[in-house]
Amino acid sequence: MEKRDFKVTAETGIHARPATILVQTASKFSSDVTLQYEGKSVNLKSIMGVMSLGVGQNADVTITAEGQDEKEALDAIAETMTKEGLAD
Repeated sequence: MEKRDFKVTAETGIHARPATILVQTASKFSSDVTLQYEGKSVNLKSIMGVMSLGVGQNADVTITAEGQDEKEALDAIAETMTKEGLAD
């Protein structure tokens, strides 16, 4: 299992557009990808799950991936978080 912590720096947090991009990125991989925030955990391949967390600016989130392509999945998600200005 691969696991990384992120601090959300985007002013709007993880709202509809960035959530969609993260879900699309996670969905490219066969691994189970999970987003954890404030004690809640959701499938990062579920737009409704991600939106239900209401992740705001300065939130600390943890993303985990488990499966045969877990490292590649987390690398791609980390790159997306940086590229979209969601986290440093």
